[in-house]
Amino acid sequence: MEKTLKQGEIDALFESARSTTPYAGRPEVRAKVVPYNFSPAGQISTEQLRAISMLNGLFAGGDQNAEMNAPPGLRQGTTSKRPRSGFLRTCANPACDSGWLHRMRSRSGPVFEEGWSCSPACTRARVEAAIRREREGRVATPQETRGHRIPLGLVMLEQGWISAVQLRRAVEAQRTSGGGRLGGWLVRREGVREELVTRALGLQWSCPVLSLDQHDPEGMTGFLPRLFVDAFGALPVRVAAGKLLYLGFEERLDPALALAVERMTGLRVESGLMQGSLFRAAHTRILAAKFPPVELIEAASEAAAAQAIAHAVEKVRPMDAQLVRAHDCLWLRMWTQPPTGPYPDPSSIRDLICSIGAY
Repeated sequence: MEKTLKQGEIDALFESARSTTPYAGRPEVRAKVVPYNFSPAGQISTEQLRAISMLNGLFAGGDQNAEMNAPPGLRQGTTSKRPRSGFLRTCANPACDSGWLHRMRSRSGPVFEEGWSCSPACTRARVEAAIRREREGRVATPQETRGHRIPLGLVMLEQGWISAVQLRRAVEAQRTSGGGRLGGWLVRREGVREELVTRALGLQWSCPVLSLDQHDPEGMTGFLPRLFVDAFGALPVRVAAGKLLYLGFEERLDPALALAVERMTGLRVESGLMQGSLFRAAHTRILAAKFPPVELIEAASEAAAAQAIAHAVEKVRPMDAQLVRAHDCLWLRMWTQPPTGPYPDPSSIRDLICSIGAY
């Protein structure tokens, strides 16, 4: 919330700050302190700067608990580096040319990637830098570069879960019908248990097989947008020890999405596969739950994307915001309130998903 102080209140604060300095008892020092006054040329004395610094500490001193409860961002399990909401702040834009005058602006937000911006122009500059970082850092994901995996049928045959005859009949049915998953044909035609097919997929992908124990659809909707849950076939399952998020898939993992969620939430993400029938039922339930509101934007260029994202940040004035890439999308998340528990509150989150031309 923005603070507006009258001249008398400001003078009283300066006097209080000066009286608490280590040099307060030294008359020769106190005599040098001039009354609070900025000249038209913008000059300020050394003593006034010292008093301003102390005022900033006084205003920000009670914000330590807020830092501990701050939304995730890029903490990656460490203490947040988000600047405290003191009387004065430093603009996070390295190219900001407003000098020390920006410190006196009555502007409580926004905060983007743990840094306060003193003006819309500085917000735009920081968003442009973030978009360049995400686009230039785009590399092939492990899913795109992975080598050939052992075929599912051979994995199950090696484990003794099916016979060679069953495998041959399932392959023939798959070829005759012109498609379908081999695991599905083994279940439908050969009577193989679905659980065994899922275990074989887990061996094929070298990942765990996840269960739905303690799954709360309503509580898991704050971890990623509904569009990603639906389009990428992902299911946030549960959080363990407040540090590990389990992300479930039905047939194949999605390392690119897992990385985006990990960067956005600050949690370590463990991806795993789930039994098909259980996954589909849980996926349907979570899609019916309440997700954070999301805005979809299709930008013709990187400059247009930066303008739209910066405008959204300035409009919402979040207490923090983060931008990450998820496949060919830029995902902006804005937090309007500090979290009240281990699970994000959808009502305190605003998402924006942006695609840029032919990414």
